[in-house]
Amino acid sequence: MTTILNADLHCHSVVSDGTLTPEALAERAKTNGVELWALTDHDEIGGQHRAAAAAHAQGMAYLTGTEISVTFADTTVHIVGLGFDPDNAQLAQGLAATRGGRRERAQDMADQLAKVGIQGAYEGALQFVGNPDLISRTHFARFLVESGVCKDTSEVFRKYLIEGKPGYVAHRWAQLGDAVRWITEAGGMAVIAHPARYKFTANEEFALFSEFKAHGGRGVEVVTGSHSAAEYVTYAAMAQEFGLAASRGSDFHSPTESHTDLGTLPLLPGALTPVWELLADRIVR
Repeated sequence: MTTILNADLHCHSVVSDGTLTPEALAERAKTNGVELWALTDHDEIGGQHRAAAAAHAQGMAYLTGTEISVTFADTTVHIVGLGFDPDNAQLAQGLAATRGGRRERAQDMADQLAKVGIQGAYEGALQFVGNPDLISRTHFARFLVESGVCKDTSEVFRKYLIEGKPGYVAHRWAQLGDAVRWITEAGGMAVIAHPARYKFTANEEFALFSEFKAHGGRGVEVVTGSHSAAEYVTYAAMAQEFGLAASRGSDFHSPTESHTDLGTLPLLPGALTPVWELLADRIVR
């Protein structure tokens, strides 16, 4: 019997590019009826002990989490890790290496923006950064809104910071196999995050799922903040085709920026195996 839970297994805190602390996220998740929660900061596990303690204080079950940036087919793909040992040295080292190029990339982004008349973008973005090693496009976007260049972050990502626009700088992230291995060898499960976002051809998407499975990946986000109702159906079928467990997560970053709040997504379709059934022994209560 499939366990139906209001689980939110994808969100971000000030440790990466969210605007709330792990404690505030835990409180918000509990208020919104979340029964099982995971904090999945980008390429970082530094908030895990705080998040687990905060979940415990709220009487909410917890799974450790992270979201690793991977380069696949010249595209940045995100792999969520769930249920791993947060003190695993190999995972920590891999994430540190993945974070390594962010500052240099950020400087290059600022230089590009300066060429189109937007000065001080690096320093401006830093005002929004909790962890300078994790400076990202999101922080630049907040600066561009705050300084009046754009009215909201949606406008930012139409005019700047994406391929072909000022401020876009590609970054070589981790390899898919490395990311999956770091997660699984730390006792966790690797999950393809928000697959509809990647705009792959059918062949590229098939290659991603096939390689992911071959490396030991075991799950895919089916219900997530950026998926439409039709995409829930598409990726439920993909989960079944590839024998993957299904995950659910809002990808919440901020009360003012995120379209989907913690805990407000539709439940997983009942025919799927939820990731939490395979991670039952990793859940902290």
